[in-house]
Amino acid sequence: MEKLINDFSFGLFFWQILIFVGLLLLLRKFAWKPILEAVSNREEGIKNALESAEEARKEMQNLQADNERILNEARAERDGMLKEARQLKENMIADAKSEAQAEADKIVAQAQATIASEKKAAIADLKNQVAGLSVEIAEKVVRKELSGKGKQLELVESMLEDVTLN
Repeated sequence: MEKLINDFSFGLFFWQILIFVGLLLLLRKFAWKPILEAVSNREEGIKNALESAEEARKEMQNLQADNERILNEARAERDGMLKEARQLKENMIADAKSEAQAEADKIVAQAQATIASEKKAAIADLKNQVAGLSVEIAEKVVRKELSGKGKQLELVESMLEDVTLN
């Protein structure tokens, strides 16, 4: 450092300062404006990019909110359709059960009516057969009992007494 102080020259120092100031003026005139303009443009570009990114983020949030809303509406509609389908199924099952019950009741009623008519026919047939057998038996008994004239008169008199008593 001492050597620098000993070798110091004002002329050289003056020229160095003059060149430095000239260089600064040249840089200010020709380079400083373009550099500041480039930095300003770059700053503006970054600012625009950040604003665009913010707008894109907001738009993305809006789209996500719309997607959620649409998805919720679709879920609600699906749930409504499923509920309606279940209700329709239950109604169809209930209708089918009631129709089947009505048909079964109708078949049972027809079967009971058929059984009743068959029973009446069987009872009537049985009565006819019993009546026929009774008449045959009575005829055979009366023929044996009334083989004589005295027995016939006695039977007619007892019948006349029964008729007058009633």
